Amino acid sequence: MKIVSRSLLLLFFVACNSPQAVYDYDESVNFSNYSQYALFPDFRTGLSQLDETRLVESLNEQMREKGFSKSNDPGIYVNVYSQEFQRDNRSRVGLGVGGGGGNVGVGVSGGIPIGSMDTYLNLTFDFIDVEKDVLVWKAEVESPFNPKAEPQQRREQFDKIVEKALSGYPPKK
Repeated sequence: MKIVSRSLLLLFFVACNSPQAVYDYDESVNFSNYSQYALFPDFRTGLSQLDETRLVESLNEQMREKGFSKSNDPGIYVNVYSQEFQRDNRSRVGLGVGGGGGNVGVGVSGGIPIGSMDTYLNLTFDFIDVEKDVLVWKAEVESPFNPKAEPQQRREQFDKIVEKALSGYPPKK
């Protein structure tokens, strides 16, 4: 029984820390027509220069694995932009006071936050048809992010984010 409960607890923590993705796409597009890509000409992610380089390296690797090649005459442009935000970590210590007499009771309680806010990174990946200049596929990935992480850890985090984003491409109709 201990093994089952520990396994479930571990699964819970892993699930909470992994990137979450949402996808959208144009249903009329034949995605098998795309085999070459380039970064959007005005590519600015909003990340630091070092993190943007890590993201682009991860993106290039994953695109290669998907069968894409970089080109000066691409079928699609890839654009990525980011938003960093903080969310309450929901860890609290509860305090309560109550009393009563007879058939009447009164109570007051509250929670005191423990720790600091959690930092998250939301990355949006846009695939834009170069010829038609229209958005054909989009992935939005939200992931916990440690701005104080070591460079290797940051690279691994970007690898996970890009992998999660591109796991929905091509869309399954």
